[in-house]
Amino acid sequence: MGRGVISRMGAAALCLGMAHGALALEARIDGIEGDVANNVRHYLGSVDAERYSRSRVEGEVQRRTREAMRVYGYYEPQVHHHLDPSDPPRYVDLTIEPGPRVRIESIDFQVRGTASVDPPFQQAIDDFSLEVGDPLVHAPYDSLRNRLANLSLERGYFDWAFTDRRMEVRPFAESARLYLALASGPRYDFGDITIRGNHIVTERLRQMSPFEPGDPYLAGQVAQYAQRLGQTGWFGSVSVRPRLDARRELALGEPARGWWNEVSTEGEAALPSDAAERRQRAERPRISALALAGSRQLHALERPDMPVDIVVEPAHRHRFETGIGYATDVGPRLRFSWHQPWINSYGHSLDHDFFISQPEQHLSGVYTLPLADPLRDQYRFQYGLRHRDNEDTRSSEATVELARRWEFDNGWIQTLFARATYEDFTQGGEADSVLLYYPGVSWARTRTRNPRFPTWGDRQRISFEYSDTLWGSDADFLRMTGETEWIRMFGSDLRFLTRLSVGAMETNDFSKIPPSLRFFTGGDRSVRGYAYESLAPRNEEGRLRGGQQLLTGSVELQRRIRGDWWGAAFVDTGDAFDDWGPDSLNTGAGLGVRWVSPVGPIRFDIAHPFDDEDNAWRLHFAIGPEF
Repeated sequence: MGRGVISRMGAAALCLGMAHGALALEARIDGIEGDVANNVRHYLGSVDAERYSRSRVEGEVQRRTREAMRVYGYYEPQVHHHLDPSDPPRYVDLTIEPGPRVRIESIDFQVRGTASVDPPFQQAIDDFSLEVGDPLVHAPYDSLRNRLANLSLERGYFDWAFTDRRMEVRPFAESARLYLALASGPRYDFGDITIRGNHIVTERLRQMSPFEPGDPYLAGQVAQYAQRLGQTGWFGSVSVRPRLDARRELALGEPARGWWNEVSTEGEAALPSDAAERRQRAERPRISALALAGSRQLHALERPDMPVDIVVEPAHRHRFETGIGYATDVGPRLRFSWHQPWINSYGHSLDHDFFISQPEQHLSGVYTLPLADPLRDQYRFQYGLRHRDNEDTRSSEATVELARRWEFDNGWIQTLFARATYEDFTQGGEADSVLLYYPGVSWARTRTRNPRFPTWGDRQRISFEYSDTLWGSDADFLRMTGETEWIRMFGSDLRFLTRLSVGAMETNDFSKIPPSLRFFTGGDRSVRGYAYESLAPRNEEGRLRGGQQLLTGSVELQRRIRGDWWGAAFVDTGDAFDDWGPDSLNTGAGLGVRWVSPVGPIRFDIAHPFDDEDNAWRLHFAIGPEF
């Protein structure tokens, strides 16, 4: 029985869906075209011909056609219609004589009050697209009205009102007059900030505010404050709201019932017993809500304020993440992360990351001490343990680092750091161990849209590191690295990528430089067609030794095949070398496929190495975005 009911309900729903598709009344129009004709079709498309009688449908066609043309300034059209003879009718033939078009005779737009000297309001009026003599179109007028109303709320004019809002149309004179007058009232300032539910010291949260009490109100800064609080990771939920109710405590709505339904019976109050007396009281003048609000403004403060209420909830103190991936460079890989977004009331955080693959395993951690601006100014203490066993490189490394980080308004991040590294290694058959102390500085910036599969973006990074035996380090060197990467779209189906990486080192004893600081290239992220880190100078035995300089570049063009599938063609070139300026570069080129999967882009490439006689082609497979 249950299945029978469900079947009948499904059949009924299907019939309704089919009927709904047949309800749209198609309009075939002669005499007008363009936006006006499309608007008529839009108005008639919602006519439910099955619900109405034939005469009612004809009336709706006439009424809606005239309404649709009126918004474009045609107030006296002649509309001749002919309905489809079927019942219900499926289409209507319209022959329309539009008649004269109303033109604008005068425009009078005004802003009174404090907003009269606030530039965005005047700019909104200046941007009005119609002028005297132009045909009347309703949409720009409605848009301006909405824009002024939105600006009033966005910029803190909470007592705003339109004192004049008229569109006087005189079809007989083919003219229209547009009036719009906004009385803004005073602009509110930001008031006191109240924070509730916080587990982080209140002063630290106040320092993140983009505004101070007494600054002119801007809704965008309220949203920015909420965004900053959310980006810290300290909170599970964040609510930042202006206390609008406090500004409306004395505003009364129009009474929906007589006062005799609202009188309290406390004390000696009593309802009038005589019906005539009750009627007389009900007819006495009363103060409306608008009048009461206006009287309140007579004594309003010159610069009233708007308090801001913030309610937060702490984030979970521990968050764990795991990830599994694969790339031809390193094979299968596993990542485990333990994140503590806050460990005390000052917002300090601690992150641990463990990564394991066949050629490399590492464990790292970062302890972050936020400063006055937690998102931009920080101290970071980092540690790392890494083991590598790849080709001719075997290395065990331990590193600690103290860093000071700044983020500037233009998006660049500057980091000053002091690092200590102990590395026990064998490179190309030569074994050694070194203890290095070296400071450094780096600048980096990443900009992207749609991070999962960027349609626009770029990334730059440059760093300098210096070590000297003067302070006990085992090697002298000056090392520089730099990279830039760009992504741009041409139309919606063509994607262009390019990247360039450079590196250089000056040292008086290269044998003391550990593998982590030497230069190697080749693989999925550098020169495709060659094995991972297989391109570098070699010793007399043919083993990889690593280089003192690096230069790689890549150009890739992708085209959408269908949906989330893309085809790619690319050329990579580069090498690691010892002398300034290489004699030649290794080049690879090939074709690939990209799939934007729910877990991120999946890349599959076939590349041909032009400078490797032993291999005709090489497969490359990776998961994850370019940035």
